[in-house]
Amino acid sequence: MSNPDEAHEPDDAAFSRLTERHRRELHVHCYRMLGSFEDAEDTVQETLLRAWRRRETFEGRSTWRAWLYGIATHACLDLLARRRPAAATGGEVRWLQPYPDHLLDEVAADDAQQPEARVVAQETIELAYLVAVQHLAPRPRAVLILRDVLGWPARDTAELLGDSVNSVNSALQRARAGMRAHLPAERQDWTHGGEDAATRELVRRFTDASLATDVGALAALLREDVRCSMPPTPGLFIGRDAVVADWVQDGFEDLGRMRAVPTSVNRQPAVAFYLWQESAGAYLPLTVDALRISGGAITEILTFHADRFGPLGLPERLTEDGHDRDA
Repeated sequence: MSNPDEAHEPDDAAFSRLTERHRRELHVHCYRMLGSFEDAEDTVQETLLRAWRRRETFEGRSTWRAWLYGIATHACLDLLARRRPAAATGGEVRWLQPYPDHLLDEVAADDAQQPEARVVAQETIELAYLVAVQHLAPRPRAVLILRDVLGWPARDTAELLGDSVNSVNSALQRARAGMRAHLPAERQDWTHGGEDAATRELVRRFTDASLATDVGALAALLREDVRCSMPPTPGLFIGRDAVVADWVQDGFEDLGRMRAVPTSVNRQPAVAFYLWQESAGAYLPLTVDALRISGGAITEILTFHADRFGPLGLPERLTEDGHDRDA
């Protein structure tokens, strides 16, 4: 098979070879659409199943990669249609899970010239972008991702979605307006992960203050208009005073002994916290705090539950001295 993208009906081995090379980037695409790491995994499986069943319909008019993206987009739209409405309300997003950076690196390592390899290292995978995307209705969301993230022409997008070019262009304008309404104003000034020394120092101070359960020291690191949430738990707290009051009310100062492991998700710094559990004789997963930093202050904290530790490749427990230990 000299040119796999022109194969009309690949056999088992060829199909596996053609699809597996795109699996991770398809997962990232579904993740952007759905905001859920786990739902994206299920949707990729559904995509590959649909592709196998329809393999004889591939006519070579587009690349195999674009054909798979089309199937994946429709699989995501089908899932979103089955979800209960109002996944994002009042600035709060309930359908959101973090994406581990080491898996994003798999896409970037494939081919630095691929469009998808470039965007996973940029702002379209950061959590604030994902939050804004989740506020869009499903079809405008698909149009935005296909046009602005993947760079698809309007005509190809319209053909995929069964719409006119005018309808797609209109949907794109609505989607862009919706994104502007929900993206942070200083979006272009974000720092990226641990590349910046000042960011690393701020994350260190945040970690030390958290381990000391020092609310005052933590408050000093927050911007006045900081936002804090813990999807899927309801509640969005805006402003330093509101965030600190919530921490105090939840008993943060009385948590007990903790340990921390630095990590990164969605191309931004994060800290995994472990709480000592006497019955287990170990520090067990507590939360992962993903930080958005701008202007030398923490402007957003997205906190994820302990069930995210495994997918993020984090230890399931730490010993008394803070070392990894198998469960």
